[in-house]
Amino acid sequence: MPFLFVFSYGATYFKAIIYRQLSSTEITSMKLLYLIAMMTIFMGACTQNSTSQNPPSVLNGLDVLEQNNFAQLEGLRVGLITNATGVNKHLISNIDLLHEAENVDLVALFGPEHGVRGDINAGDYVETYVDERTGITVFSVYGSTRKPTQEMLEGIDILIYDIQDVGSRSYTFISTMGLAMEAAAEKGIAFMVLDRPNPLGGKIEGNITEPDYISFVSQFAIPYVYGLTSGELAKMLNGERMLTNGVQVDLTVIPIQGWNRNMTFEDTGLPWVPTSPHIPHRHSAIFYTATGIIGELHTLSEGVGYTMPFELLGAPWIDAQVMADRMNNLGLEGIRFRPKTWRPYYGRHQGEVLHGVQLYIDDFFNLNIMSIQFLFMQEHHILHPDKNPFDTTPARIRMFDRVMGSSTVRELFSQNFRYADIEEFLNKDIEAFRELSKPYLLYP
Repeated sequence: MPFLFVFSYGATYFKAIIYRQLSSTEITSMKLLYLIAMMTIFMGACTQNSTSQNPPSVLNGLDVLEQNNFAQLEGLRVGLITNATGVNKHLISNIDLLHEAENVDLVALFGPEHGVRGDINAGDYVETYVDERTGITVFSVYGSTRKPTQEMLEGIDILIYDIQDVGSRSYTFISTMGLAMEAAAEKGIAFMVLDRPNPLGGKIEGNITEPDYISFVSQFAIPYVYGLTSGELAKMLNGERMLTNGVQVDLTVIPIQGWNRNMTFEDTGLPWVPTSPHIPHRHSAIFYTATGIIGELHTLSEGVGYTMPFELLGAPWIDAQVMADRMNNLGLEGIRFRPKTWRPYYGRHQGEVLHGVQLYIDDFFNLNIMSIQFLFMQEHHILHPDKNPFDTTPARIRMFDRVMGSSTVRELFSQNFRYADIEEFLNKDIEAFRELSKPYLLYP
């Protein structure tokens, strides 16, 4: 509106001067209005600029370390495990910060899934290479080995982990962290975690991984949603001797400043860097927990391949409106469902027209996030009993069980497709884990 005001009055003002259509008093009044409008635009722009540059209310561990001029790393040869999310509050990479710090000797980088700068596709092996910007060797921990070898750790005094987590056990970065802790312990070098917020806050959901289902997508005996930051989890893995052979490492955690477990990620004021291509937004971690497990079956779509990864659930044969009505009629607190039709651009349903629901999560703190995919399969079975989501390959069944940390969930649920049949099993470990983890909490 101010721009239209300036254009209109400015044009009239200059036209009046040229053609002498207005009296001197009228021109003076118009000139005053023109100047007021210009000042309004200027002040609005200043306010908008000031607001956009407000400092975040929370500081990551990296920001805290930088504030202290990296004093904890003085005189040490540093190895860094990171990816594209390892940035400070100004979006500057931890690689560049440590490389340029005069009192830090960054000697090696370690690339998990997607590589240290996030330029490698999901699932692609990361080969050992040289970082072009710094000239430092990047050792792969997502290729022939998921754990740093003792040779990779030669000449390193301290190994640092700095990656944004999403709060769900099947997301592999915490697996990388734990394996790296083991390697550092075996090498006799120190380990440091630069802590970052958990986008799921302090929520705890799901069963603990059973021993026979320990894998890279369920590396530890923790619930699927574990309610800890990476730093807190590292402290617990170390303190409870949950690493292989009960090894313990010389561990330091640089805590977050200003964070508490009742915060959403948006509350932190921190920028969100996509943790992987299908977790593009700060809310994506929540949706990943709500639909990602069902996606392992490769029968129903969870939206991957479209512009809303993990925000959709559907299939070609579903009536979107009927499914949305059924899901809304469940009366779940904190979530609503909208009928949605879409056509994936890539992936397993590429080019197919899919129908289902879009998830609108209003309050994930009061929602059992994991339950959504099972409730969807429950309602889907009522409408389409001939379409069994578990009618898939043995490899997909095996992956589903590994992600769930047990075959019991699938075995119980597939009998009648009722969420109530697995609810007790999913919740059985929560209180015990809450008590176990209490001594390791760093934040209220």
